[in-house]
Amino acid sequence: DLVRLRAGEPDGAPDAVILPSDREQVRAVLALCAQSSLAVVPFGGGTSVVGGVAPTRGQHGGVLALDTRRMGEVLELDRESLTVTVQAGARAPALERHLAARGLTLGHFPQSFEYVSLGGCAATRSAGQASSGYGSIEEMVLGLRFAAPAGDIELPAVPASAAGPELRRLFVGSEGTLGVICELDLRVRPAPAERVYEGVFFESFAAGAQALRALAQQHASPDVARLSDEQETRVSLALAGAGGLKGRLGRMYLGARGYGDSGCLAILGFEGAPGELAVRRRRARELVRRNGGLAVGRSPGDAWLKGRFSAPYLRDELLTRGVMVETLETATRWSNLERLHRDVARAISEALAGCGTPGLVMCHVSHVYETGASLYFTFLASRRAEDEAGQWRTVKEAASRAITTGGGTITHHHAVGLDHAPWMEAEVGSTGVAALRALKSELDPPGIMNPGKLLPLSARG
Repeated sequence: DLVRLRAGEPDGAPDAVILPSDREQVRAVLALCAQSSLAVVPFGGGTSVVGGVAPTRGQHGGVLALDTRRMGEVLELDRESLTVTVQAGARAPALERHLAARGLTLGHFPQSFEYVSLGGCAATRSAGQASSGYGSIEEMVLGLRFAAPAGDIELPAVPASAAGPELRRLFVGSEGTLGVICELDLRVRPAPAERVYEGVFFESFAAGAQALRALAQQHASPDVARLSDEQETRVSLALAGAGGLKGRLGRMYLGARGYGDSGCLAILGFEGAPGELAVRRRRARELVRRNGGLAVGRSPGDAWLKGRFSAPYLRDELLTRGVMVETLETATRWSNLERLHRDVARAISEALAGCGTPGLVMCHVSHVYETGASLYFTFLASRRAEDEAGQWRTVKEAASRAITTGGGTITHHHAVGLDHAPWMEAEVGSTGVAALRALKSELDPPGIMNPGKLLPLSARG
């Protein structure tokens, strides 16, 4: 998108932008668009990196962007139950400010936090950087109000239910292809009284992954757990200015402890009440120590916390200077993590070299679970001026093939959008795709909702 915009060649624009202020207006818009064969693209913060809000019209005569910015109210806060009800267009920073003033937090902090809407987070199954502690957005959504061309669906915010398959999960992650999320009931928590983010050094990526697995499987995970591979660690330390006196002393200390120049840095972040925090940190640090980790203090953690939302700005500046920067992510089981890390990194490197633009490939674990973890890749290379989009597509396809054939999910938290739709059958199977199409046909008979996203365009659009 940025390459096309900077070249003065935007891929397209909606024919109109419409800004409803409540569910009734959303319902009226959908009815009009169904009658007039106009595609509808729900639009929250606009931070999708996989073409999720691209204004595709499919087989329809036009396309409208349904912008939810006027649907941004906090409707109700239930302190006793620790739930909050918001309109889907509510921005994450505004909600956090509202909750913080009352001693609460949602705890959802994706890298795009500064701009995202809560409806957009739910529609794309956003993970958030602190998901190891607070859970991902799908765990926070207790109820919702949803408007589809076929009618409205209201799911109450009950704490648990055995009433059939979990319908909430069908709409969380639906990416605007079934209808519009209008309101959400979200679980909140008391705001942490203390935050401690610290660095741990490991001699290798494999050793660090083993330690994170121990933390997850022994129920000692911090709220944030990130492990950079060797390449990303070198780049991160260079960007942090580790060449000064403090950096030289740090390297001498690591060398004296036998960690050499090829180690990996992990960031462990703990949030909560001081007493509870101390207990959790002691247990985690003991597990890390048993698995070869060396605690290196709070400076790396504080630096990461300070710059946790800054990477997209750096990407844009690098693009100005002729450098292509892209990210992609996956997740797999612990038993497959090292192999998938190696194979995807190799596929990206070989694809870049094949384009005549050898690059730098980095990776980190960004989320951990009892059964596995995510892998978040970043690659940089010189932009191929005559065909930047083709260069990107070549690398993206090579990485996606390596992921799907290597036992990973096509996306851990960036959603599907346009970019990943071709790999949905590999992800859920042909019958699974057919089931999703049947659900869309039932809720969206005219096929107007966000054509081409999540599922490839059909003959009907």
